[in-house]
Amino acid sequence: MKEKLWNHITTVRKQAPLVHNITNYVVMNNTANALLAIGASPIMSHAQEEMEAMQQICNSLVINIGTLDKYWVKSMHLAIEAANKNKKPWVLDPVGAGATSFRDEVLSELLNLKPTAIRGNASEILALAKHNKTQTKGVDSTASSLDAIDAARFLNKQYNAVVIISGETDVIVSNELEVKLNNGNSLMTKITGMGCSASAILAAFLAVIPESAEAAVAATALISIAGEISAKSCDGPGSLQVSILDKLHSITENEFLKHLKIEY
Repeated sequence: MKEKLWNHITTVRKQAPLVHNITNYVVMNNTANALLAIGASPIMSHAQEEMEAMQQICNSLVINIGTLDKYWVKSMHLAIEAANKNKKPWVLDPVGAGATSFRDEVLSELLNLKPTAIRGNASEILALAKHNKTQTKGVDSTASSLDAIDAARFLNKQYNAVVIISGETDVIVSNELEVKLNNGNSLMTKITGMGCSASAILAAFLAVIPESAEAAVAATALISIAGEISAKSCDGPGSLQVSILDKLHSITENEFLKHLKIEY
């Protein structure tokens, strides 16, 4: 399995998938650079007039609700409808789920459009599943990823989506397997939009890897390991952000396999 995950990374580099992002404007630059670093190509677009055309040329779609407004919500619906029509995979990043009723209403609509994958922190996954009354603190999690496994299983069963819970331990839940990844570094939480970049990278992998669960594991492992390696030589979050981009671009098979900490 470990070698297979590395093969998926090289597949992304070789095939250079084009990823359409409707994402929050706080992180667009970071997200675009992360996609370029792994060998993919980004498009950032939310104009309603071109949503259908975008899904004809792009290989996958990211829906990130970080900076919501009604115009963007309509754009999201149009893009998802086109992605589903063209059989393109799409990722839902439920930023701040549970924080406001508006977000929850929008997320309920988007979930019913059947995302290929759902990726969020524990509080967001719990809020999506309405699993308990755990609250979201802004975009940060107030719960452990391990606390959200049952909620992830519910979402997987309900929507047939691969669910990725980010945290100190990243958890991937699908019909085929459940995987825990113990990579990364706590300093990564001090960089805005790391999760948004992870969701975009996930979309790139889903675009070229038919097995969505394996795509999710490989994508999650890649950014976590890049962060873990980079943190060893960084002075703080500023230099870490730059170093992660470099490592996403330059990581070798030996580095990846040496640092991968995976549980089935």
